[in-house]
Amino acid sequence: MMATRTRRTAVRMAIAALMIAALVAGCSAPKPQKKADDGKPKRRIAGIVFQEDQFFRLVLFGMRAAAKDAGVELLEGNSYNKPEKEIELVNTYVAQGVDAILISPLSKTGSVAALKPAKEKGIVVIAHNTPIAGDIHAAYIESSAFDLGVQTGNAARKYITEKLGGKAAMAIIAFKSLIPEQSNERTSGFKSRIADLPGVKIVAEQDAWLPEQAVKRVSDILTANPEINVIWSANEGGTIGSVMAVRNAGKAGKVVVFGTDSSEQLIGFLKSPENILQAVTSQRPVEVGRMAVEDALKVLDGKPVEKHVQMKGILLDRQDPAGLDDFERKLKEWIGRK
Repeated sequence: MMATRTRRTAVRMAIAALMIAALVAGCSAPKPQKKADDGKPKRRIAGIVFQEDQFFRLVLFGMRAAAKDAGVELLEGNSYNKPEKEIELVNTYVAQGVDAILISPLSKTGSVAALKPAKEKGIVVIAHNTPIAGDIHAAYIESSAFDLGVQTGNAARKYITEKLGGKAAMAIIAFKSLIPEQSNERTSGFKSRIADLPGVKIVAEQDAWLPEQAVKRVSDILTANPEINVIWSANEGGTIGSVMAVRNAGKAGKVVVFGTDSSEQLIGFLKSPENILQAVTSQRPVEVGRMAVEDALKVLDGKPVEKHVQMKGILLDRQDPAGLDDFERKLKEWIGRK
């Protein structure tokens, strides 16, 4: 009788162990892939951005459109400027067995550790917005950071020459402590267009890439340097914050802002009779997102792709209202507001 109970206990324990093993395996196993129209598993591509702003929303819009056209599954992730979140997302997608990862990395060098395991497992890596050091990515797609600065620099140069008699006290708002390579390229491009104007002096150069951050930083700069009459910001958040700081200081008409990137809010500022924001240079985020997907699929199919693609920016100037209207119409179509 004792032997029978022992055997029964052993059987129960064996069954329990098998159930636990099955449960653990089920939790760690990749999610089943969706089927394509031909019954084969759909290719899965992960798109990772690092910030919740209109630029990255439009990048994802381009990815979604291209993925839909190609009949592939797109998984979306946001690292929210946190290296540990970036690592977590990459590890998750590697475990799920995605075919490709399309990522705007947080750092050219710092993101290598997160992405190297994906590369080693045969996952195609496409970088956009920021490159990755080494031979990690199969392609890198960006709007030329230098050109973004140059085009807005041309607009600022024209304004300073024609409206201010060639003289200006200027503040620059960058994001060097966030993404130094990209910030430096944009800033270098802008400075190259005003460097030979003897009447222009840069009296302040600081970082602030989020709107609320830039409002405070620029407000402090204006208080400490009341002679400033021109501000250039290197990204969307900094440009928004700069305009709001000028407005809050009651300096509309006395201080003008030039910027980088585009959004509905920035288009509104360019059309506003307050006349604070003068011009911005927009990137091509929808095209970047679409091309990232298309290049990933080409690589997966064994087709060649261009290793580094640089797209020129689009200047949006309050002196060109027809151009603003056309871009605003496209922007509303992209984000589904007609």
